Amino acid sequence: MLELTMASVSGADAGATAGMLMADAPSEPGAVLRVGRDTSVCRLVTPEDWLFVSRVHLEFVCGPDGAWQVTWLRGSQPEPSSEVRLTVGDHAQPLAYGGTAPLPRGGNGEVVIHDRTAPRSVNVGFYHEV
Repeated sequence: MLELTMASVSGADAGATAGMLMADAPSEPGAVLRVGRDTSVCRLVTPEDWLFVSRVHLEFVCGPDGAWQVTWLRGSQPEPSSEVRLTVGDHAQPLAYGGTAPLPRGGNGEVVIHDRTAPRSVNVGFYHEV
């Protein structure tokens, strides 16, 4: 099972956990969890006016072996207005626009979407339970 928690944080709210959302899915091939502004397809939805987040920004997909990966889906703009960073343990790495990264089996970490124009972020914590 993959468990996600999401908090939307603006400069004034840094460190606050109010409004935290949660979602999970079994580690079965083809299982999908999405993060973005579109309530019709995303299990975790960001504020509608946070345009630095695409309608469907992040997609977590379970592969045939039960391992999960995260993809930063390309939006309608050629250049994104955000940056995405994946942190696992002490290791942080940028996730490329349109890029995919594996999540550690039985591990946890965080994917952070940073607004390039304002002190806002969407923090998505993950925990892969095996």
